[in-house]
Amino acid sequence: MTTFNFNDGNGPVPAHQHANGGGWVADTATVADTAMVSGNARVYGNATVADTAMVGGKARVYGDAMVSGKAMVSDTAMVYGNAEVYGNAKVSEKAHVYGDAMVYGNAEVYGNAMVSGNAEVFGKAMVFGNACVFGTALVCDNAKVSGDAMVYDYAMVFGNAIVSGDAKVCDNAKVYGNAWVSDDAHTYDDKAAANSLTDSNIFVKVVTEEYIYYFQPSNAFVGSSTKMMANASIVISRKTNKLVKCRYSLEDLIDEKFNLK
Repeated sequence: MTTFNFNDGNGPVPAHQHANGGGWVADTATVADTAMVSGNARVYGNATVADTAMVGGKARVYGDAMVSGKAMVSDTAMVYGNAEVYGNAKVSEKAHVYGDAMVYGNAEVYGNAMVSGNAEVFGKAMVFGNACVFGTALVCDNAKVSGDAMVYDYAMVFGNAIVSGDAKVCDNAKVYGNAWVSDDAHTYDDKAAANSLTDSNIFVKVVTEEYIYYFQPSNAFVGSSTKMMANASIVISRKTNKLVKCRYSLEDLIDEKFNLK
């Protein structure tokens, strides 16, 4: 019996080298003949690699994880737990996808990024750098999450939105359209996506140390205080709870959604 030590604490276990690529596969794992496990890649535990999926480099797929379709896991990336990577998705470099997370479609996760919990990344979305997406968060369409940004809880980032730097998007917040949230901005709660003065006016709410900004996502750039002040439709001082800037009449703003009663 051929054995191999996957260095997961279980010592040498029955294993074999996959016929398509030569990477080591534990006998407890399932790898399709049409799939590729190459180089120093490893598949072990109860993991599954199906269809024409590829696991290469020094990548690891283990636990109860599944990689299928035409998905690729490469470099030193890891997919584990109950995570699923499928479609044409790519997980590379030092990225980790784990828990019950799903990465699919044409999405890419790379760098030191982490996607975990029940989070989903799909469409043509990209998560990279040191970014983290977790909880039940969704990142999709052409959205990008990068830097040290975090998207979590039930938050959604979609459309052409960009979340970068040390920004945090959480609770039930939604960032979408062409919105750009960056630096130390913190977008949160269910007001972040859709507080409206009229049915046609949708806003992204961003909270910083000094101000609360309301942007229309189509032209939002959230970064330096100068650019935020210039692009915001409404700015409220957190210190005085008074309007600093507003392009609407005060009558329009007497609305509990903006906490300005």
